[in-house]
Amino acid sequence: MPKPRKAQISIDATPFYHCISRCVRQAYLCGQDVDGRDYSHRRKWVESRILFLASVFSIDVCAYAVMSNHFHVVLHINHKQVASWSDREIVNRWNKLFTGTELSWRYLRGEPLDEVDLQRLQKQIAIWRQRLACISWFMRCLNEPIARMANREDGCTGRFWEGRFKSQALLDEKALLACLAYVDLNPVRANLARTPEESAYTSVQRRISALKSEQPHQPAKLMPFVGPQRNMASQGIPFALDDYLALVDWTGRAQRDDKPGYIQQNYPPILQRLNFEPNHWLTASLKFESRFSGWVGAYYRLKAVCVKLGYTRIPGRATCTLLLAEQSAGA
Repeated sequence: MPKPRKAQISIDATPFYHCISRCVRQAYLCGQDVDGRDYSHRRKWVESRILFLASVFSIDVCAYAVMSNHFHVVLHINHKQVASWSDREIVNRWNKLFTGTELSWRYLRGEPLDEVDLQRLQKQIAIWRQRLACISWFMRCLNEPIARMANREDGCTGRFWEGRFKSQALLDEKALLACLAYVDLNPVRANLARTPEESAYTSVQRRISALKSEQPHQPAKLMPFVGPQRNMASQGIPFALDDYLALVDWTGRAQRDDKPGYIQQNYPPILQRLNFEPNHWLTASLKFESRFSGWVGAYYRLKAVCVKLGYTRIPGRATCTLLLAEQSAGA
């Protein structure tokens, strides 16, 4: 029996999650359909909405790829940030998403509130604070406006997305790295782009463009790569950006060459540091969504999470043990 969403997304287990939404019947509602109609402009809608929500929610966007009939996004729940926001900050951010309430607007205008109204507003603010760090609300605020815009453009009603989004919990650095590369290489694997920098509507293209600008930087609305030697004060993806881009480029070439059994001798050092067996890396980064279930990580991480959340069995145990096992130093 499927577990409820609250048992699939747990900040106690990991703050990193891979989410996927697909168009209804997997139709190309964000690309060119079978009748030749081109809806590719909707991919820009999705990308712009993802980046807007990253500036409102206390949820960091690590990676995304918007395809013709689905999209991927890798998210990080920043619970420390949302806890530090003032009540005014919470109300301000929530009112960017929705129309707000009479009380919230009176509060923002600095109008006096009596004790009863103030208590009502504080209860509402507590709810909004939780929602601004909730992946389900992030995905809701992403998918619903896109569906309404597309239906309005088509002059129709009904579902645009195929049910609720799918999510995968990324329990450790190996799982996170494989998932990031899987997402960023989606257009390359689908033969929509030859290289990562040519992959439209992806986070990797945005990162590379920022590095090639006159003043190289990391994009403000994407979670930064901070390197393996990060300190406690720095929130970011625990890999060096140049190492990651080199890995994505190497992986993309290996996949495009269609040689799953061939491993170049000079594979990226980041795999060596993580003790990631190269053949297993290519399998994980090529087939991340199909090979892994809801929880992804080393076996001991899977076991600990399942015990904590009350799972009677460990889903995906065999695949995670094979592909994400701890390798010996000499492996």
